[in-house]
Amino acid sequence: MARSKECTVFAAQKFSVQASGSKASKESRADSQLIQEGLEDFLEEAGFELRPKSLSDFAKSYLFRPQFLHLKGSSDGNGSTYSYSSPTTSPCWLMVTLWNSPTDGSACARASPSPCIPQPVRRSHRGKGAALVAAHLLLSRLLSALKGSQAGSPSNRPSKMKKLQGAQLRKPLVLLATYIYWSLKEGTQVCQTQPITPDLLMTPSDQGDVDLDVDFAADRGNWTGKLDFLLSCIGYCVGLGNVWRFPYRAYTNGGGAFLVPYFLMLAICGIPLFFLELSLGQFSSLGPLAVWKISPLFKGAGAAMLLIVGLVAIYYNMIIAYVLFYLFASLTSDLPWEHCGNWWNTDLCLEHRGSKDGNGALPLNLTSTVSPSEEYWSRYVLHIQGSRGIGSPGEIRWNLCLCLLLAWVIVFLCILKGVKSSGKVVYFTATFPYLILLMLLVRGVTLPGAWKGIQFYLTPQFHHLLSSKVWIEAALQIFYSLGVGFGGLLTFASYNTFHQNIYRDTFIVTLGNAVTSILAGFAIFSVLGYMSQELGVPVDQVAKAGPGLAFVVYPQAMTMLPLSPFWSFLFFFMLLTLGLDSQFAFLETIVTAVTDEFPYYLRPKKAVFSGLICVAMYLMGLVLTTDGGMYWLVLLDDYSASFGLMVVVITTCLAVTRVYGIQRFCRDIHMMLGFKPGLYFRACWLFLSPATLLALLVYSIVKYQPSEYGSYRFPAWAELLGILMGLLSCLLIPAGMLVAVLREEGSLWERLQQASRPAMDWGPSLEENRTGVYVATLAGSQSPKPLMVHMRKYGGLTSFENTAVEVDREMAEEEESVM
Repeated sequence: MARSKECTVFAAQKFSVQASGSKASKESRADSQLIQEGLEDFLEEAGFELRPKSLSDFAKSYLFRPQFLHLKGSSDGNGSTYSYSSPTTSPCWLMVTLWNSPTDGSACARASPSPCIPQPVRRSHRGKGAALVAAHLLLSRLLSALKGSQAGSPSNRPSKMKKLQGAQLRKPLVLLATYIYWSLKEGTQVCQTQPITPDLLMTPSDQGDVDLDVDFAADRGNWTGKLDFLLSCIGYCVGLGNVWRFPYRAYTNGGGAFLVPYFLMLAICGIPLFFLELSLGQFSSLGPLAVWKISPLFKGAGAAMLLIVGLVAIYYNMIIAYVLFYLFASLTSDLPWEHCGNWWNTDLCLEHRGSKDGNGALPLNLTSTVSPSEEYWSRYVLHIQGSRGIGSPGEIRWNLCLCLLLAWVIVFLCILKGVKSSGKVVYFTATFPYLILLMLLVRGVTLPGAWKGIQFYLTPQFHHLLSSKVWIEAALQIFYSLGVGFGGLLTFASYNTFHQNIYRDTFIVTLGNAVTSILAGFAIFSVLGYMSQELGVPVDQVAKAGPGLAFVVYPQAMTMLPLSPFWSFLFFFMLLTLGLDSQFAFLETIVTAVTDEFPYYLRPKKAVFSGLICVAMYLMGLVLTTDGGMYWLVLLDDYSASFGLMVVVITTCLAVTRVYGIQRFCRDIHMMLGFKPGLYFRACWLFLSPATLLALLVYSIVKYQPSEYGSYRFPAWAELLGILMGLLSCLLIPAGMLVAVLREEGSLWERLQQASRPAMDWGPSLEENRTGVYVATLAGSQSPKPLMVHMRKYGGLTSFENTAVEVDREMAEEEESVM
C-alpha cells in the first residue's frame, strides 16, 4: 500500500489504517519514541503490527484530566514502571507513555505530570486523550498481574501465562488498538490486508463485508436539516385529535373558558414534559429502550412505551384506512352518502333535500330518522350489521383490507430510509394541512349560520371552571395531543445534532399545536353552525367528537355545499396527512428502539426490518377490517394508551429527576444547550408535573366507565381483556427492575444501587461531545464504534477497573485448581 512521507500507519491482522500526520515537534519526539518502542514489542505478541514514522499527533492526544480517573501508585523497584495518583483538584494534565524496560525488554507503562495546557488545546484533545489513557491504565494493571504470575513456581507459570495472554490480555490489546484507530484524524481509510482473526476482532460487523469507515452517528442516521426535526415534531403532535377531539372538548367544558385550564395545564405539564423527553433523546442519541442506560433499573419503562406505541400504531393505521376509503369515495360527481335509496340504506334514512339551491324542507322528527352519511358509515363502510358483537367479528371487508394495505405501504415507503426519507415527506404532510385548514376556515366563516356555531364554540361559561372535570379534561387534552410518553419525541430528538436548540423548538411546537387546535375549532364549528341552521336544530345536536365527527357529521355537511366532492376530498386529504405524520413517528419509534438495542444485526438491514414490522402489524390489524372491527378498534383506543401511558410518564419523570438527579440532568442540558433549565422547569419536573399526572391517573381510575360503542355494551370478558392490556404495560416496569437487579451482584440494596446508576457508556453519542464527567467514560454502544470486548452483554469489559478484578479472580481460580 502506498503511503505518503508523513503518515501514521497502524496495521492489525485485518485492517490497515492511514491518516495524515504532521511534523513532530521537538518537545514531543522523546515521548513519541518511548511510545513507539513500547507498542511495537507489546502489540507484536498479540498479532498487531505497528509501523509509525511519527507519533507526534498521538503524543499530543495522550492527555487527560486526572480528576476523572483515580490511579494507584506502584513501582517495580527498578524505576521501570510508574503509575502516579494525582490530586483530584489538579488543574493540570498527565502524560502517559509506554516503553521497553532496559533490563528485560518488557513493555512498561508510565504516567508523568506535564505542564498545564491552555484551555483551547485542552478542550480539543479532551475526548481522545481520556479514552487512550484508560486503555493504557488497563494494560499497566495487566502487566502488574502478569509479573506476579511470573514470580510463581515453574509448574504453575505456563498455564497462568497461557490464560492471561489468551483470555485476558487479548481483550485490552484489541481495546487499545481500537482506541488508537478511532483517535486518527478525519479522512481515515480502511482496507483489508490479511485474513480475519475472529478471536481478536470479534464484532459481528467485522465478520462480514461491512464498511467500517463510517462515523457511528452517520451510520445511525440523522436529520439532513434542522427544519426536518421541527416539521416532524409539528406533524407528530398536530394529528387527528386536534380536529375531532379538541373542538368538542372545548364546547362541552365551558367554551372559551376552557382555554384557561387548557393553557395552564400546557404550562404545568405539556411544555416541561415535552422538553424533558426531547432532552433525553438528543443528549444520548438513543431510542426509547437504549436511553435507559441513564438508569438501567427503569428500562422496563422503555419496554412499556414500546408496547403502547405498538398497539396504538395497529389501530391508528386503520383510521387512516377509513380516511383513504372516504378519499377515494370523494372522487365522484355525487358523494355516495348524499342520498338515500342505496342498498345499504334503511327505511329510517332521511336525506336533506334542496340544500344546494336553498329550498330545503325541514324534517318533522329528526330523532326517529338517520342521515345518509350515518348509514353509509355504519352499514356500508363498517358493515357493522354483519357482526353480533366483539366476540363474533364476522367476515373481512376486502375493500377495507385493501385500504389498510395501502396505508401500510405508504407508511413503509415514507420510513424506508429512516428519518432521511420521512424528514423530507413531512415538508408536505406537516405544512399542507394548514393550507387546507385555512381554505376550510375561509369557506366555513362565509356560510350562513357560521357565526352561530362559532359563538356556541367560544362563548365563555366561567362557572364550568369550578368543576374538577373541566381541569381534568384540559390536562388529558394536553397530555394526548402532544404525544408525550409514546416515545416519538424522544426518537426524533435522538437524530438531532448535539447542540440543536430544542428549548426553542419546544415552545414553537407546543404553542403551535395549541393554536392549531383552536383554529381547527373555528373551521369545524363554522360548518356545524351552517349545518344546524340548514337542519333547523341546535348546534349541540349535530356536534360530535371522534370518528362520528370525521365520518358522519362533517361529510354530511359537505353534501350541503356547492362542489361538495371537492370540499370532501380536501377535508379527507387533510385528515390523511395529519394521520400519516403521527404514524411515521409511531413506526420510527419502534424501529429505532429495537435497532438501537441490536445495532450490529439490525442497523445494516434497517429497511428490511421496517418492512417486517409493517407486515406484522398489517396482519395483526386485519381483525379491524372485519364487520365487527370497530368494536376492537374502540377497545384498543380505550385501553392501550390509558392509565398505562400515565404510569410510564410518571416513572420517566421520577427516574430522571429523583434517581438520576435533577442537578445532574440540568448539567447535561447545560453541556448540550449552553444553559441550565430555570426554576420553572425544575419545579415542574420535581413536583407539579408528576403531581398532575398522578391526579389524572387517580381520576381515570375512580371515574372508570366501561367501554361502549353507540348502544352496544362490551361484555365482561372484553372489559377484562382491555384492563389487562393496560396493566401489561404497567407490569413491564417492575419486570424490568427485577431483570436489572438480578444482573448485578451483592446484597439486594447493593444491587438496587448498582442498577440505578447510569451505565458506563451513558453520555453523548459522539466523542467530541463528551466533556466534563463524560471525558473518561469508556465508550459502549455509541462512541467510538465498539468491539464486543467493550460490552458487558457480549462478555466484554466496560471499565479498566473490571479488568484487574477479572485477572485476580482468574488467577485465584487457577491456583485453587492446581492445589
